[in-house]
Amino acid sequence: MIPDEKQAAVKRAMEEAFGVSEYDAIQPLSGGLSTAQAFQISIKGKHYLLKILRKEVISDPKNEFECMQAAGQAGIAPRVWYASVEERLLISDFVEARPFPPDMAQRMAGVIRRLHALPPFERPKMGSYFGAMDGLVRRFQAAQLLPESATEEVLRRYGELMQVYLRQDGKMVSSHNDVKPQNIRYDGKQLWLVDWESAFLNDENVDLAIVANFFVNDEADEEQYLQAYFGEPAGEYRAARFTLARQAVSMFYAALLLLEAGRAGLKIAADMPVHDWREYHQELTADKIDMLKADAKAEYGMIHLRSALRNMQTRRFEEAMEEVRNKT
Repeated sequence: MIPDEKQAAVKRAMEEAFGVSEYDAIQPLSGGLSTAQAFQISIKGKHYLLKILRKEVISDPKNEFECMQAAGQAGIAPRVWYASVEERLLISDFVEARPFPPDMAQRMAGVIRRLHALPPFERPKMGSYFGAMDGLVRRFQAAQLLPESATEEVLRRYGELMQVYLRQDGKMVSSHNDVKPQNIRYDGKQLWLVDWESAFLNDENVDLAIVANFFVNDEADEEQYLQAYFGEPAGEYRAARFTLARQAVSMFYAALLLLEAGRAGLKIAADMPVHDWREYHQELTADKIDMLKADAKAEYGMIHLRSALRNMQTRRFEEAMEEVRNKT
């Protein structure tokens, strides 16, 4: 199962980490959108994750490994036993996933708080996250995958949002940036974050917004979630910035997913039927949707697009815009 060219490197890694040259058992792991090969290996009765970055993928594992090691030391990522940038190889503890507990929003708020308190990760090579994502939205606009009548209002409101949100720099913190359920493990006692490929220094609201998509159901949940993260009531300004960031992140996901669906040759109808926001996220959390399929990407993209428009049409959004505008 392990590629021939990596056999010697894996043997050296096991010898250095565990004092053995062979594993007792191995099985491939699948799922998610990671570009790496992943295996569960068993050594002396304990399970570990063996991750091999594919050589054809142009990436530098240095940042990923360093971020995961820092998070491991903080107790929010599995312990790293071996990491080689040169060999593009990592061995860490394997967390056997169990069903998520009912209080995920509050638990994740604590995990994210600990993550964001880590020493600063590297800044992303792409520059500003919001700048790069805004470029993605503009590419979606230029691609004209949907009629102008279906996107004019949401893009106009999004543009106004970005002008207000970016007038003041957000708090930059060490971030995971892909905190979806597939990258969260619960072992029956605590939560762990895995797959650190996208980790870098970012606005604190990005991780918060991604987690909220899956585990925050209403305004009361959101208030408790933000209070658990900040350790105190969020206050009007921080809550307002979070409200705006959630819609920006939805627009980024809409643009990314719809562009990918379009590149796959799928024709996207502006009136395509989609599932309810909460229902779809529950299905995603249960890993019942294959996000590698173009039709799944198209539906999720439309769900985000419609959600962003619906939320940007509310009085709450207008009040958040006014709160942030008056602070800058």
